[in-house]
Amino acid sequence: MRIVALDDLAASRGLGPGTSIPDARAQVPDLEAREIDPAQVMHLFAEFADWHSNASPLVAVLDDQAPYGDLCLDITGVTHLFGGEARMLDTLVERLRGRGFTVNGAIAGTVGAAWAMAHYAPGTIVADDSLEETLADLPVAALRLAEAQIVGLRQMGLKRIGQLYGRDRKALAARFGASLVSRLDLALGLIEERITPRLPVADHYAERRFVDPIGLIDDVLMCANDLAVQLACRLEAEGLGAQSFHLFLYLADHRVIRLSVNAARPTRDAAHIGRLFLHRSERLAGEYDPGFGIDMIRLGASSISPLGSTQLGAFADPDGSADLVQLFDRMTSRLGPLAVLRSVPVDTHIPERAVRLEPVVAPSPEVAVEGERPPLPVRPLRLLPRPEPITVVAEVPDGPPMGMVWRRVRYRFVRGAGPERIEAEWWRTGQRLTLVAAVPDPVDPRDGIVPDPTTAPEPALGTFEAEAVLRDYYVAEDEAGRRFWLFRQGLYAARRAPPWFLHGIFA
Repeated sequence: MRIVALDDLAASRGLGPGTSIPDARAQVPDLEAREIDPAQVMHLFAEFADWHSNASPLVAVLDDQAPYGDLCLDITGVTHLFGGEARMLDTLVERLRGRGFTVNGAIAGTVGAAWAMAHYAPGTIVADDSLEETLADLPVAALRLAEAQIVGLRQMGLKRIGQLYGRDRKALAARFGASLVSRLDLALGLIEERITPRLPVADHYAERRFVDPIGLIDDVLMCANDLAVQLACRLEAEGLGAQSFHLFLYLADHRVIRLSVNAARPTRDAAHIGRLFLHRSERLAGEYDPGFGIDMIRLGASSISPLGSTQLGAFADPDGSADLVQLFDRMTSRLGPLAVLRSVPVDTHIPERAVRLEPVVAPSPEVAVEGERPPLPVRPLRLLPRPEPITVVAEVPDGPPMGMVWRRVRYRFVRGAGPERIEAEWWRTGQRLTLVAAVPDPVDPRDGIVPDPTTAPEPALGTFEAEAVLRDYYVAEDEAGRRFWLFRQGLYAARRAPPWFLHGIFA
């Protein structure tokens, strides 16, 4: 066990990161050591990273060396907001140091070069034309290499990055691994390295900064309504609409609260957007904690698509569909993405697969069908959750049933039609039958969203087995006028009659 981090008092007594616990206790007998919780540290650093999106929309955690500790911001196009690169670097670093953090930073044209400078030449701003020259004086460890690679390079006398320039690349890759060459190319910009932002990148957004932090949820919603008006004006000017809206609350204690809502159709109705966040905030219940206050609020829009102008006034022809879509949006924002579902037909003859459910806020695209659609077969309005076994009496083996016993009740049929044979779809063998589609967006536990177990994919449906799907369906009507949809599974075999099942009931 070794020391990962320590305070100023321990450092003043000669301890440092990497010191073993026995050596540290021998040097400082009254040392107080606590075991680190990597999962908790990762979570806290992730929130810390999200908070930096107020400086740049593209923020990522570099986990090459450790899952926490290294933060990367893409500052392309945002430095002028801080008065230049030098002013931006000083502002971000001093702001964190003023709050008691130990932080170093650097700016370079590549992720690898910025990481190297931040660790081995903090405060440096590297110009693109001097990148190779600046990196040459840094140790090889600045390339984010593995410990074994660093030791091997030092044993060969290759201690500086500049000593790797001009050497045989195949020999280096064969001796130290291909990752050495790729890391060098990434640092020099010969290979593009892209970062994965932690928060969704908003194509369009509006934000408001506060001189004094706010904390009341009513003030937040009031500000969200104002930002929705600004965002709607910008979208309307470009003839666009959005389906996903994200509200970011930047707290004074380096945390971010994110609220996300989705719309079933592209929209830029500011009033509707504001109502979605009102219902979404109700799901937070007592989990809303602004801490020391909110410094900034940003409203962003993603899933952008063209949206034309809408006719309003006396010449409008409302059919109610827009109001229905807005109702679905409000219900989803209040109850959750899997609370409001719609049925979607599936191209199959198997009744269990003929319909699936999907969230109304993430409808699947309509598939165009060429030519005239064939007539749909007669199906009951209600299908049982799963076919229930029945006892059937028939005059001849392949004839319509004369009666049945279902749930200990005897029914006598006076009319019948059939059979309609449905055979196996052999190409689906082994596939699991799914009732509910997947959640449209990843669920973030910080949003306070708990998936509804009653709408989760139903495991009881099992898998599709082609050998057990050959069925002969009959429509039978009893003396009281009730019509049933039942089937015989399989064919008659020697000394064995196939089982019968009731699958649905007509209205």
